[in-house]
Amino acid sequence: MGQLTQFAPFLLMFVVIYFFMIRPQQKRAKAEKEFENSLKVGDKIITKSGLHGKIAELAETTVVVETMSGKLKMERSAISMEMSAALAKK
Repeated sequence: MGQLTQFAPFLLMFVVIYFFMIRPQQKRAKAEKEFENSLKVGDKIITKSGLHGKIAELAETTVVVETMSGKLKMERSAISMEMSAALAKK
């Protein structure tokens, strides 16, 4: 019984860390992956670095974005889910 009460704070700390840090991070990663997979040609997007453009071509892991200055090839993960969603609401 004494050993159980000794480890209870550590167990409680792990549970708190899981529900407040690990689980939300996993949910966010899953949502970002779903967003990347739902991209289609013609979508207006904003990259994480702030570039605005429209998707011209899609490949397995890359995307060609048409901007006012030309076309740029970049990774799908470089597209910001939050900023692109805000752009779509306008």
